[in-house]
Amino acid sequence: MNKKPKPHNEIYTRLKRSKTHGIGIFAIIDIPIGTYMFNHDISELVWFKEDELNISSLPLPIQKLYNDFCIVKNENGVKKYGCPSSFNSMTISWYLNDSKTPNVVCDKDFDFYALRDISAGEELTIDYDTYSE
Repeated sequence: MNKKPKPHNEIYTRLKRSKTHGIGIFAIIDIPIGTYMFNHDISELVWFKEDELNISSLPLPIQKLYNDFCIVKNENGVKKYGCPSSFNSMTISWYLNDSKTPNVVCDKDFDFYALRDISAGEELTIDYDTYSE
């Protein structure tokens, strides 16, 4: 008999208003170093070449979504945007705020884990420059 995971399994965080910037992710329980926090995040990261998106022709509020939430990479001189499959389906992990003294890092697959022990109540942050240009 397969046991269905409960909605609270491996949940460490929630969204709250941030003193740093807008909305942020906060630990609701202590998170040990090395813990992957968003294991059940099923949102897909999709990549688009800049010329496919034509962002500058979009309404400013839509342009801001790309600027605020996408990962930007240059590959062989081609600028690419890593985006949620739809801005309507962004999961909690898209709300990590930027910091030069982060407590979270990501691996090559853009999976996020604790760089150090994180205490309940602490905001989770990441250095955007480590994975986005």
